[in-house]
Amino acid sequence: MEAVRADLPDAEAVEELGATFGLLADASRLRLLIALLDGEMCVCDLADACGQSESGVSHALRLLRAHRVVAVRRSGRRAFYRLADAHVRMLLDLALAHHAHATPLGTIDGDAR
Repeated sequence: MEAVRADLPDAEAVEELGATFGLLADASRLRLLIALLDGEMCVCDLADACGQSESGVSHALRLLRAHRVVAVRRSGRRAFYRLADAHVRMLLDLALAHHAHATPLGTIDGDAR
């Protein structure tokens, strides 16, 4: 039990991780992040691709940036967003792969119960 306790991150790290997963639990923010898997995009292109308003996309990106999930590059008056790092990309890739291979709800080992 001591080894397990020793390996646990501190309470602050767990709180921050929980907040990050909370951000990822929102379908509209998750849709934006999945769109960014294809590379850097501006707010107007993200809004168009994801069927969301530009103001809604801007608000979501502010939250994601504050939690270091996305990064921004400014070019004149435009801001271009991208995934913050390879860890975010890996997390999304793994989540998408898990979803593609997961057993449907209500079944056990693929057999309806």
